Amino acid sequence: MSKKLYVGNLPWSSTEDEVRAAFQAYGEVTSVNLIEDRETGRPRGFGFVEMNSEGALEAIENMDGKDFGGRPLKVNEAKPRVERPRW
Repeated sequence: MSKKLYVGNLPWSSTEDEVRAAFQAYGEVTSVNLIEDRETGRPRGFGFVEMNSEGALEAIENMDGKDFGGRPLKVNEAKPRVERPRW
């Protein structure tokens, strides 16, 4: 069973490969998805990492608050997306 993690406060220069490498220390990473601004295509400084459950819990414990590219990461279990009404 895999878990999806929210990873915030990423440096805008971060690549999916760098994020994958950092999280692979704790378990098998299934996917990495860094979010970009729809309008500009520029990174928004957060993303999602999907990995096996045991590794995910270990990654949260070890990566939350850890320095990554000069910034303290925010790592927790991703919550289901809530659809917001479009005005």
